[in-house]
Amino acid sequence: MKKTYTYTLFIALALLVAAAIAGIGLNSPISGPLLIAGLLLLAFAFRGSEKAKGYSYSVVIFSSVAAAMYYPAPFQQIGDFKLGTLIVPLLQIIMFGMGTSMSIKDFEGVVKMPKGVGVGLLCQFTIMPLLGFGIAKLFNFPSEIAAGIILIGSAPSGLASNVMAYLAKANVALSVTMTAVATMLAPLMTPLWMKLLAGQYVPIEFWGMMWSIVKIVIIPIIGGLIFNKLFHGKAPWVDKAMPLLSMAGIAIIISIITASGRDALLTYGVVLVFAALLHNTAGYFLGYKLCKAIKLPERDCRTIAFEVGMQNGGLASGIAQGMGKVATMGLGPSVFGSLMNITGSILANWWRDKPTGEKDPK
Repeated sequence: MKKTYTYTLFIALALLVAAAIAGIGLNSPISGPLLIAGLLLLAFAFRGSEKAKGYSYSVVIFSSVAAAMYYPAPFQQIGDFKLGTLIVPLLQIIMFGMGTSMSIKDFEGVVKMPKGVGVGLLCQFTIMPLLGFGIAKLFNFPSEIAAGIILIGSAPSGLASNVMAYLAKANVALSVTMTAVATMLAPLMTPLWMKLLAGQYVPIEFWGMMWSIVKIVIIPIIGGLIFNKLFHGKAPWVDKAMPLLSMAGIAIIISIITASGRDALLTYGVVLVFAALLHNTAGYFLGYKLCKAIKLPERDCRTIAFEVGMQNGGLASGIAQGMGKVATMGLGPSVFGSLMNITGSILANWWRDKPTGEKDPK
């Protein structure tokens, strides 16, 4: 089987080189299929390596983005049905899945680890919105794209941060608690920061945005919590299916947003990627250093770095869709959400081999 992955890797690299030679320009008739096929085969080849397989899903996302950039029409509308209307239902399914993986015990960490949770939430809901505002000003993006960057900074952390905390030998219990509490605080904190920072770019309806987040996040999560309470252990297929549905849902959402905002991405895509990397890595750095400064344990510092630096891009995209601006405000969350999985994986794997100075979890 290892030979299969090796051969696939060589074929993938050959296809990617051929795509580059053909010209990555979107007008080339063969570069698109070569690039998409090369990325998909590369994702499969990564599954054969313990170190690389964590990047496999991210490469699949990039292949979806490439497909949406080269062939936007099928990702925008099929017949009379506009695919953008799928964004919110898909997010609700993802949030329901998040709820099925949670329990009331996930909130007990507020009592057991009050300092870590309090400091982490304070960092998350101050550093990232202000960074987003500063980056939007620095790069002088058009109003709606700038608002989207502030939006992703104002969103809570997502489940990806929990995975990265586990890989980095950080405090997973703290990560899960912070994600749960930050998500529940999102209906208040996200509209508040958007009103304060993004109101100069686009009109922000505080109560409308709050209700939108409640519909997208809180109600599905509560439904998942109830499902978990009533049917825990009775429906194992749900536990197996929800992660796959979530990953597929995220890929579809990113593809739809990419296709919708294709023209803007062709103009601002490279700058958006740079802005996303700056926002993301600055979040890790500041979250970690501030926690170090107040002498939190190393594992907690790593955890909070991920919780600060990794936002729920899906939620931000859903809000942009609800405002009817997914092709512009949704671009920031789409680009930032894709790249944070790469940067998070790199940081997690680097930390994985670094001792924490404490007894590492099993």
